Amino acid sequence: MNDTVLTPERILAAAEEVLSRYGPSKTTVVDVAQALGVSHGSVYRHFASKAALREAVLRRWLDRGFAPLAAIAASRAAAPTRVRQWLTALREGKRHKALDEPELFATHAALAADAGELIAEHVDGLRAQLARILADGVASGHFRKLDPATTALALFDATVRFHQPSMSYLWDRPGEDAAFEAVLDLLLHGLAAAPGGRSR
Repeated sequence: MNDTVLTPERILAAAEEVLSRYGPSKTTVVDVAQALGVSHGSVYRHFASKAALREAVLRRWLDRGFAPLAAIAASRAAAPTRVRQWLTALREGKRHKALDEPELFATHAALAADAGELIAEHVDGLRAQLARILADGVASGHFRKLDPATTALALFDATVRFHQPSMSYLWDRPGEDAAFEAVLDLLLHGLAAAPGGRSR
């Protein structure tokens, strides 16, 4: 491959494939360069270190996989509908990756274990989206008065078994869909405005 067409996106795509094949502990920048047909120096011109490359791969995966959540948060649907859609999309995004792409899921889980700051930033962004929906729900009268940020954290924690990678061993068990819907129903009931407020 000619270095003039070597882009960060091409490097990240190759790195993701190589990482999935060999695992994060064994993959080197040289392996990625060989997969691209370039020198490892060409890769370093785009990413200063192996750690920077690994973080970029993880960030790309997170941004790509969870873009639909931002669209749900910004939609004009009623807040209770958006909360249900958002939490469902969060669950399904993780579940799809864990059950349908287990090697890739395991690779990114391993990368995430070494990227505490990036993961914290990502989770903060997710909670901010959920808080936005909750604030809209309070303003519209669908939800009782509440602190959006605190409640977003509570909702995130209350549904953790359905989206936390370490709990993925549960996700293909019978009854998981029904269990998830029961939790959503309970949470949305707790958020609803008191009688006399706007109905859900």
